[in-house]
Amino acid sequence: TTTTTTTTTTTTKKKTKMCNRIIACLDVRSNDDGDLVVTKGDCYDVREKTKEGKRGHVRNLGKPVELARRYYNEGADEITFLNITSFREMPATDAPMLMVLRETSKNVFVPLTIGGGIRNYVDSLGCEWRALDVAGAYFRAGADKVSIGSDAVRAAMAYWESNKHKTGETSIEQISGVYGAQAVVISVDPKRVYVNSGHHDKHKVIKTSKKGPNGEEFCWFQCTTAGGRKGLDFDVAALVVACQALGAGEILLNSIDCDGQCLGYDLELLDMVCNLVSLPVIASSGAGKPEHFEQLFNKTTSQAALASGIFHRREVAIESVKKHLKDTNHQVRMAP
Repeated sequence: TTTTTTTTTTTTKKKTKMCNRIIACLDVRSNDDGDLVVTKGDCYDVREKTKEGKRGHVRNLGKPVELARRYYNEGADEITFLNITSFREMPATDAPMLMVLRETSKNVFVPLTIGGGIRNYVDSLGCEWRALDVAGAYFRAGADKVSIGSDAVRAAMAYWESNKHKTGETSIEQISGVYGAQAVVISVDPKRVYVNSGHHDKHKVIKTSKKGPNGEEFCWFQCTTAGGRKGLDFDVAALVVACQALGAGEILLNSIDCDGQCLGYDLELLDMVCNLVSLPVIASSGAGKPEHFEQLFNKTTSQAALASGIFHRREVAIESVKKHLKDTNHQVRMAP
């Protein structure tokens, strides 16, 4: 008797996953000599401290076009420029920043995001500019996305105050209506406000493992404007929900508390926002080593991680971050 054994091989399809993006961020401003430089803040303060503890010169970490080219060659998935200098008062005709975009786009072939001063405004000659005009100038110069900060906060506050009425006149609605939601990034600058109770009439409060200065176990995340200098009685939870409704395509979530500390991202803040919106969330502020990127993607559903200082100072290489992520089973795009 002959027995025939048939082996059936079942092929399991591997689920396709989006790669986690690593984004290099360049904070650009003019220094005290009027030169355009890349700088980096410590809790948003970009000036060095003197021996006497006074504020010194603006930190100069390099030239924006040269650094962007370097990060592209090192494998950055995207480059973000944040215009934090005074010439953002006239962004539509801001020759230095527009030139940075034009020169960068000649040799850098990953998405470029530009933020700073995107809003409706009147220039010194009395000419009126819409946020859409500002965005258009940036797109024509080579940007793929624009990042809206303070103006997004104003739009979100108006959205809730009007009982969720959309006017079609906000910078978010104008730009996403013409260029698409994928072209609009909301840059959020939150700061923790510690409270003694888990209940608040106006704000979304979370229980935190990072206790406050007086042992508080609860906090909410305050929205700020003007580069983190002005705090508002308005929280991040309300902001991101409103911005999604108004047509934004992505959230860039910073943290004033974690900025420059190199102790890791604010995972509690990020987890809260990821659970509130369906938009892609970019984590920013606090990365100090490759393990911090791993923690981010393990503990939140953030789709991208942004860093600046550790890349500028060559403390951590983009390639090292991606290799660590790949070794810990995270999908990343490796440089050729």
